[in-house]
Amino acid sequence: MLKEFGADLEITSFPEVKPEAGAVVVDVSHAGICGTDMHLQHGKLPIPLPVVLGHEAVGRVRRLGEGVDTDATGAPLREGDLVSWASNIPCGTCFYCAQEEEPSLCETRKVYGINQSCAQWPHLSGGWSEQIYLQPGSTIVRLPEGVTPEQVIALGCAGPTVVHAVLGIGKPREGDVVIVQGSGPVGLAAAMYATMAGAAKVIVVGGPANRLEVARQVGIGDVHVDIFTSTKAESRLAEVLAETPDGRGADIVIEATGVPAAVAEGIDLTRKGGKYLVVGQYTDHGPTPLNPHLITRKQLQVLGSWAFSPKNHLDYVLSVPELVQRFDLSKLVTRYKLGEVNEALVDMRSGATLKPVLVSGAVS
Repeated sequence: MLKEFGADLEITSFPEVKPEAGAVVVDVSHAGICGTDMHLQHGKLPIPLPVVLGHEAVGRVRRLGEGVDTDATGAPLREGDLVSWASNIPCGTCFYCAQEEEPSLCETRKVYGINQSCAQWPHLSGGWSEQIYLQPGSTIVRLPEGVTPEQVIALGCAGPTVVHAVLGIGKPREGDVVIVQGSGPVGLAAAMYATMAGAAKVIVVGGPANRLEVARQVGIGDVHVDIFTSTKAESRLAEVLAETPDGRGADIVIEATGVPAAVAEGIDLTRKGGKYLVVGQYTDHGPTPLNPHLITRKQLQVLGSWAFSPKNHLDYVLSVPELVQRFDLSKLVTRYKLGEVNEALVDMRSGATLKPVLVSGAVS
């Protein structure tokens, strides 16, 4: 539980609750840690305290509330089933939900592990816990046959975020050359889905070296450029452009760094008539200088993508069987016990791990 910004998390307990009609109680087995959690811990986003963090998790159904007998696909749902769930519950009635049909922009959406205080019933509203209470309206999906909890949590929220951004907004075409800026979970997920969409070449520009080495081992990306060794922007630009057809730039460049300065470089890496897709600027790190003339001169499409919808989460989980046929997702994961959460956060902040996952023991 996070009681105050900037502090370590504390272990606490709450009374076990029975699910109301439409709700589900899940024994959490695996809960991911992502960059957003570090920002939340230090107050970079406005959230209520105290809070049980953890917006990405997988577990086994403990109890079903009245009226819950199927998952989001319509398949039967029973106690003991392994499930994943969308971290957010949109309102369904606001302008963005009802008219724009873009629930990721819902103005009042509930988000597990972020804007649900554990001071209020049902308390267990985050994944960094032995149990979580999934409220009525949650999008719950059984894990596909043969898929493990660790395989699903390996990408965590990066999976559905990229399904929304890359497949839904960027839409790479067969034969495209794609550059991905960033080699964290979002960047590597973007590279994987670009490959699965038919990209002819995927260039990953990121670091540190240990992350790029994991990407190579897993088979993510065709070319890897380390920004920690290629430190001069001008020479790095030339190095990356040399990997594109005739040096003209990529058909699509995907920003997944969270670093504002990467945006100007990304625009330089995009070919004339290409697309520049900004995914990584989830928290506000301030403005950055760029030359808007290049957007006009190169006739670029500059696109943004925010979070994901419950449908994006469903599509992600259903795509995992194809993902694991091509990529060994388990190599992305470093396991920690639930009580080692503060150690896991330190390791992630230092770059020592790519995807820390808290394991509570509900599934061996």
